[in-house]
Amino acid sequence: MSQRLSLAVQSGDFAVPETGRIAVFHPREGHDLSALPQAQVEIIQPLKPEFDSWTSRGFACSAEGDADARYAAAVVFIPRAKPQARQLVAQAAAVTDGPILIDGLKTVGIDSMFKELKKHTTPSAALSKAHGKAFCIDGRLDLSGWIMGAQEIAEGYVTAPGVFSADAVDPASRLLAQALPAKLGKEIADLGAGWGYLAAQVLTRDSVATLHLVEADHVALACARRNIDDARAQIHWADARDWGAKGSLDAVVMNPPFHTGRAAEPSLGQAFIANAARLLKPSGQLWLVANRHLPYETTMDELFATVEEVTGDNRFKILRAARPRRSR
Repeated sequence: MSQRLSLAVQSGDFAVPETGRIAVFHPREGHDLSALPQAQVEIIQPLKPEFDSWTSRGFACSAEGDADARYAAAVVFIPRAKPQARQLVAQAAAVTDGPILIDGLKTVGIDSMFKELKKHTTPSAALSKAHGKAFCIDGRLDLSGWIMGAQEIAEGYVTAPGVFSADAVDPASRLLAQALPAKLGKEIADLGAGWGYLAAQVLTRDSVATLHLVEADHVALACARRNIDDARAQIHWADARDWGAKGSLDAVVMNPPFHTGRAAEPSLGQAFIANAARLLKPSGQLWLVANRHLPYETTMDELFATVEEVTGDNRFKILRAARPRRSR
C-alpha cells in the first residue's frame, strides 16, 4: 500500500513526538507504519483479523481505544463510510494533544474530508500519492458534533456508524429470516452476525438451546449485545472463517460478506461456507442468503451432499445445504 505516512514524516509535515503514545486508528494489513516508533504506537482496530495481524507483529492493540487516554499524536486511516470516517477523526481530535495525520484514498472520500475540516481548522497542504492523500490537523479540535454513537433504527434495533446495514434491516437478512424453518436444532451459529438482526429471529424458536453470534467487527458486536437479551445467545468476537469446533452444530445461518472494497470478493463467502461445513454435525444444515450473481453453489456442491435453492427474488437467493462431506 502507499507510503504517504512515511513521506509525511520525512518531509516534516507530520512531526513524530519523541515521547508519548501515538494512536493509529483503523490501519489495515499492508499499511506501512515503519516511520513510527513501534514502542509508542497503540493501534485501535475493531476488526478481529486485522487486530490479530497487528498483534502478531508486536504492536499494542485495542478494539475501541480509551476515551480517557491522551496521545501525543495520532494517525487516522479513514474508511469508506462517511459517518464512521467523521467519527474516527472526531475521536482522534478529542484525545490527541499533538498533530493528527489523516490518510485515505480518493475513492473513500479523502478530498471531501479535507474540505469539511477546512471549515473547522487549517489543515496542512495535502500530500498526494498512489491515488490517495494525507494531510495533518492539530489535536484538541472540537469535532464533538461529528460523533454519532449508537443509533436506534426501525423496529427498535441499535446500530452504529460503519457497521453493515447501519440505517435499516438488511433486506437479504429479512428474506432469510422469513425462509427459516420452525425447527433448526439446538446448537446454532450465525456466522457474520453483525448487529444481531438474524440472530434475534433465530431466537424466537424455543427449540434453540444455544446460538453463537460470530462477528469480526467489535463495534457491531457491541450493538448485538444491546439488541439481544437472551441467555441462550453467546457472543464471539472472532473471524467466522475459522471459528468453532468441528462437528458441533445442528445448523448454521449466514448472510456472508462478499466485499471489503468496491469489487466483489466471493472468496469471503466461500470461506464462510467452508467453515460451516466443518462446523456442522453429519445431519446439520446450512441456510444462507446471497446476491443472485454470487457463485456459491459450486462451493456448496463440493462441500455438501444436498444443495437447493429454497426461495428468492430477483435480487437474492436463499440456499439450503445439508449433509456436509467429511472427506473434504
